[in-house]
Amino acid sequence: MNFQQFEYIIAVDRHKHFAKAAESCHITQATLSAMIKKLEDELNTLIFDRSRQPVKTTSEGEKIIEKAKAILDIRTEMMFIHATDDASINGSISLGIIPTIANALLPMVLKPLIESFPNLNIQIHEITTEEIIRQLKSDELDVGILATPLNDTMIHENVLYNESMMVYGITDSDRDFVMPKDIQDQNIWLLEEGHCFRNQSKTICDIQEKQNQPDNFEFQGSSFETLLNLTDQFGGYTLIPELYFKSLSAKRKTKTKGFVKPIPVREVSMVYYRPYAKKSMIDNISAKISALVEPHLMTKALDKKDITIVGI
Repeated sequence: MNFQQFEYIIAVDRHKHFAKAAESCHITQATLSAMIKKLEDELNTLIFDRSRQPVKTTSEGEKIIEKAKAILDIRTEMMFIHATDDASINGSISLGIIPTIANALLPMVLKPLIESFPNLNIQIHEITTEEIIRQLKSDELDVGILATPLNDTMIHENVLYNESMMVYGITDSDRDFVMPKDIQDQNIWLLEEGHCFRNQSKTICDIQEKQNQPDNFEFQGSSFETLLNLTDQFGGYTLIPELYFKSLSAKRKTKTKGFVKPIPVREVSMVYYRPYAKKSMIDNISAKISALVEPHLMTKALDKKDITIVGI
């Protein structure tokens, strides 16, 4: 048996589907199936009931997967022993960040990061989630900052913070909060396809995009500022993350309300693929960003039961 087999059975257990698990591990389904079958033969135990759809993990398989996760955790700790003993932060790190996080996060944390780590050269690229993952796996990037959780067992995630999702366009100033059903059937301005924040917005209470625009006007938006401007001009609502709300004018803040508990939140993480030599650097930068951002977020004071992480 080997570590790869453990990663494969964990992926199948997560996705409940061999093809999806193979895709997340970036191998063919035939290879994944053969490796898992080889492990089952070696253990003389059936890990998955393949006759069920979705695939069901057997009771024996659940115990094996639990052990596999523990073994992989120990492997990770062993690989980073040297790196975590060295607290010095120097050298260079290339970071990819998605636009809907960069616009509010970078102005808040970039200067303190540069001042805290004067010997660190930070190279930042504003790109999409898909491109960040591709470049991580091709060693073009060291780390990425994006919305999580990802359905990729090969990508490691350091959660930085959870920020609440908010609604802009509320004209009734007496309302303290919004319920998802209040905007479910209303006109909603969303970012164009390819932005994970668009998917998260549509996930909340099955929000469907409404074309609240003239017949001779086709819109594809890529920024929150544009969405706010269009909401002001044409009416309707749009969703924004909490950190972006912090940058709004006082007038626009009065038109923005949060959701009722449990509050839908966007989980933001620093992700990496091959951390080895830079694990200490990644952990230190992650901790610094969390320390800078969390005091400004309402979610910091909430219990876990009061929030719900919106998937991407």
